[in-house]
Amino acid sequence: MTISKFITLIFRLFTGALFIFSGFVKLVDPLGSAYKFEEYFSADVLNLEFLIPFSLPFAIALIIIELLLGISLILGSKKKTTLWSLLAITTLFLFLTGYSAIFDKVTDCGCFGDAIKLTPWETFYKNILFIFLIAWMLKNQRHIAPFLPKNANHWLLFLSLSSSLYVTYYALTYLPIIDFRAYAVGKNIKEGMEYKEDGTIPPVHDFYLESETEDLTEPILNAPKVALIVMNELEHTDNNAWETLLDFTAKAKQNEYIVYALSSSGSDIVNAIKKQKNLPFDILFCDGTTLKTMMRANPGILILNNATVISKFNWKNTNKLVY
Repeated sequence: MTISKFITLIFRLFTGALFIFSGFVKLVDPLGSAYKFEEYFSADVLNLEFLIPFSLPFAIALIIIELLLGISLILGSKKKTTLWSLLAITTLFLFLTGYSAIFDKVTDCGCFGDAIKLTPWETFYKNILFIFLIAWMLKNQRHIAPFLPKNANHWLLFLSLSSSLYVTYYALTYLPIIDFRAYAVGKNIKEGMEYKEDGTIPPVHDFYLESETEDLTEPILNAPKVALIVMNELEHTDNNAWETLLDFTAKAKQNEYIVYALSSSGSDIVNAIKKQKNLPFDILFCDGTTLKTMMRANPGILILNNATVISKFNWKNTNKLVY
């Protein structure tokens, strides 16, 4: 094996593996990528607000394409199309991260989801590296040969696509199958709010739970049995959820749980909903971005024991709580 062929093989495996990893950590949480698209499309960044309603389809399409291109590169399937597609995507990312870095617009590009956080400049330099690697492989395409027969490659790509679509469906219907966020099961919210000696912003920030008259953050975090119903924007809450939530609340209270709902909606909407639904729990205000980070469902339920997340689930899975 020549040096050029060996280097091409290393670049091929490294680039393919990184694109697969990047695609997978976002695939398990497509809503997280959709929120990142919304941030880029906002008036303060690219000023493309008319695209915000399409953030989720864009996110899903890009995630699956990224994942399949990584697999295709390692397999050596359709190398020319794969390499040019990878170059196009990386160039797009280079522009976005460069814009973010120069103008300090988006502090985290989300290229590795919530699994690994990179600054815009770190991501910008990563994309420059990938462009170099892809350019090398384009120049040395003759050294890229399939590891498997053509039909085997096609079947593996088909199975990868099918699996990706199922994982996306599951994550959107229930919750992400892997939770990399600071509110994952087993995490302690109070510990997540502590500042380290190096002065970095803690993973849990802007976490406050307020009623119309008082701050209930500490009492709730210090309680042994708390059920928090996360309903970020009440006006967008699934209408089919209310009956289930009322039944869940009754059972939870019978088993000595403190039950609150959390929302970022204004007081006029909150009061209207409370009156209309005759809710047996109070609705506390919490920052909208915090709620999106906390729960990828509207509504979803978070169970706390002295600030530690014991369980979290979509409203469709209230049977997961062992009372």
